[in-house]
Amino acid sequence: MNKEIDIEQCKNCGAGLSDDFCPKCGNPKILKRIDGSYILSEMVSVLNFDKGIFYTIKELFVRPGKNVHKFIHNDRNRLVKPIIFIIVCSLIYTVVQQLLKFEDGYANTGGFGDSAISTIFVWIQKNYGYSNVLMSIFIAVWIKLFFKKYNYNFFEIIILLCFVMGIGMLIYTTFGILESIIQLKILQIGGIIGFIYTTWAIGQFFDKKKFFNYLKGLIAYLLGMITFYFLAVILGLGIDLISEI
Repeated sequence: MNKEIDIEQCKNCGAGLSDDFCPKCGNPKILKRIDGSYILSEMVSVLNFDKGIFYTIKELFVRPGKNVHKFIHNDRNRLVKPIIFIIVCSLIYTVVQQLLKFEDGYANTGGFGDSAISTIFVWIQKNYGYSNVLMSIFIAVWIKLFFKKYNYNFFEIIILLCFVMGIGMLIYTTFGILESIIQLKILQIGGIIGFIYTTWAIGQFFDKKKFFNYLKGLIAYLLGMITFYFLAVILGLGIDLISEI
């Protein structure tokens, strides 16, 4: 009588294991225990130059349109994942801004007094990174309208903006650091450069040979910002009206 062979199963997908790695999903038979070396290797994998955050920053600075296009259509392993990228960039900006205390001037609260609008604008000013993420939603709507013939869906445009606005935040962070070192008001120059970069990257993504695409990118970006602030004001007015009832 043949003895039944007990085949160990993969803990991830349930496939039979005949080696140290699952033939179906590639999960290891035995996961290595999380320790200091594991944490260090994870940090290195994010920060490494080969397909890490530094590599991503370099590629997005030089060829933003081409690299984002390739990420969407061909290879999603060359660059850091877009959501992780914009979160890391937001975190870098927030930490540096809180440490150096440079005034970003992102939202002017003057003229609103102690209203809810002023409170909202103060939050925007103190949370530039997160505000940028929210703003990208409105910019994406306008880009979708202006570039609808290119047949990119809303979420693909969000991916573009995660990369592009992440670089914009790093530009702003760099000028904030320089301003703190040399004690000269140059942060607004960084804002202008970031704005130019974003417009250039959007136009390059859709078709770098068409000048009109850069103009449409500029208008879409401006309209997205205006829409974001307009809705912030409406929200503040609504809160003030409710509080007075």
